[in-house]
Amino acid sequence: MSPKKILCIGDIMLDVTVLLNQPIVEGLESRAKISTQGGGAAANVASWLAFNKTPSYLVVRIGDDSAGQTLITELETYGVEHSSRVIPNMNSGVVIVIVGREGERTMFPDSGANSGLGLSDLPDLSQFSAVYLSAYSLINTQSRTGVLEMIDAIKAAGLRIILDPATVGVLIEVGVSAASEWLDFIDTIILNEEESHFLTGKENPVEAAAKLLERVNTVVIKRGSNGALGQARGGQLIQVEAKRTTVVNTTGAGDAFAAGFISIWANNGPLIDALESGADLAAECVALVGARPLP
Repeated sequence: MSPKKILCIGDIMLDVTVLLNQPIVEGLESRAKISTQGGGAAANVASWLAFNKTPSYLVVRIGDDSAGQTLITELETYGVEHSSRVIPNMNSGVVIVIVGREGERTMFPDSGANSGLGLSDLPDLSQFSAVYLSAYSLINTQSRTGVLEMIDAIKAAGLRIILDPATVGVLIEVGVSAASEWLDFIDTIILNEEESHFLTGKENPVEAAAKLLERVNTVVIKRGSNGALGQARGGQLIQVEAKRTTVVNTTGAGDAFAAGFISIWANNGPLIDALESGADLAAECVALVGARPLP
């Protein structure tokens, strides 16, 4: 019998990546290398899961445009199963990604057709072992009510929810109090140090993990070049090092990490193995332009 799939809920985006070798000077032209790739946290995680031989299904909404069809075709290249709801008179989601000389990125997203996710987008839940939820869909005011209804159905089906709380830049839109309420319906949270500080007020990631474990069963904190740490409630704190690699672009590294982690953790594998798997895929991702694996 084939393994059950991971359900991924969130955004699919067209990434327009701008690689710069010099600082931006307002009002002046800057030479750049520009390319387009598929993006969106949930779509990235689904793609890396499939790449890692873990079956995945993406709840997806696209606009009635050529970008949307390109994004769907790319998903199918990776082997990601998906819904394919086309929203009339809407553009597919697009994000401008500005990547500086050190590989760090600044993003300018337009959610487009992703807005408005709801219970009608949810597939038969009996085919899944766990759910990855990107908080971008909760932060989006046009999706929040519908996604909360989806969460109720997921919890009723007895599925574990693994939450990525998105970035501090967008978490600020809802505030600490509202974002903290999401911890009540999830099993596992995967976040970076900045996000853990935002949610707990603790600058030390070990202290932040301990604080989060008061609300959730498992905490994973990504620490960039310092690796990652993870802890299950009642278990030991485990830390892994980042893998050596050449950093080209950090876009999607967290999504790749999440996919590597989930592929082990959702199948009840050891926490140390899940963390190492996450670090492996993150290292592959940062060596690429774009947020997805090479097809």
